[in-house]
Amino acid sequence: MATVAERAPGSGRWPSLVPYVVLALGTLPIALLYAWLLYSSFFLRVEGFTPIGPFTLENWRFLWDPLSVPELRNRPPIIPLTINTFIFATVTSLVGVLISSMAGYAFSRLRFKGRRMMLGGVLLLHSFPSVTLLIALFVVLRTLGLYDKLAGVILVQTAFALPFGIWIMKGFFDNVPWDLEMSALVDGAGRLRTWWRIMLPLVKPGLLALTVLLFVEGWNQFLLPFVFMPSGSQQTLSTLVRGILGEGRFVDYGLLTAVGLYYIAPVLALFVFAQDQLMRIYAGGVKG
Repeated sequence: MATVAERAPGSGRWPSLVPYVVLALGTLPIALLYAWLLYSSFFLRVEGFTPIGPFTLENWRFLWDPLSVPELRNRPPIIPLTINTFIFATVTSLVGVLISSMAGYAFSRLRFKGRRMMLGGVLLLHSFPSVTLLIALFVVLRTLGLYDKLAGVILVQTAFALPFGIWIMKGFFDNVPWDLEMSALVDGAGRLRTWWRIMLPLVKPGLLALTVLLFVEGWNQFLLPFVFMPSGSQQTLSTLVRGILGEGRFVDYGLLTAVGLYYIAPVLALFVFAQDQLMRIYAGGVKG
């Protein structure tokens, strides 16, 4: 009877390297593209993939001398726009996570009349195109006195983020064992205290991942600030990039590249440092 040949030393390592090779092949073109964009932003002209002219910081002068840039003379300075964008993304993510965690806990743990219908409504809202609500939102914001104000756009963005956040947090709460919660309730803790002291620490990976995702979504948001803050005093960086691009004619692509890299740099850094937390959101589990 023939015996099975012994596996060569180290041969079992190669299959485990296949995912890393695939990821490297998929990531390398993107990394090279960003590297080329950064390199080309230090030249005034680019023909094809070849930068032309001397190495210069002219395209980055919007950081220290925005008035010398013709495309930016009639627009707010870059630093206030960056602060507005950071406030917009931070507040929408924090408020969205707070409300989503409370609603997700209620949908996961409480049994009340109309629960299934409300869950279906939340799912329907998540799939509803937000652009179809612009006219209704305009009327609501004008009525409340929040039109052309950052606070009004924050409320709208938070409302749009809630359906996704509620379903994500419900998935995390569903995987928390009932024994831990019941022990707290038997000891006399109320629902609010149980949610705050027992449940939230157990779903910390979901909270962190959802915070990052909502922050990135708020940072990249263009339509809502562009439509509901037309005066420009409280606009965000996304509207500045669109203003530089204009109608596509006579565009300073060197300046556009530099401003675009400045705009996406915080998001890229956030993804690098928070990638572990983002991967956990697909598991929907509890940190062990």
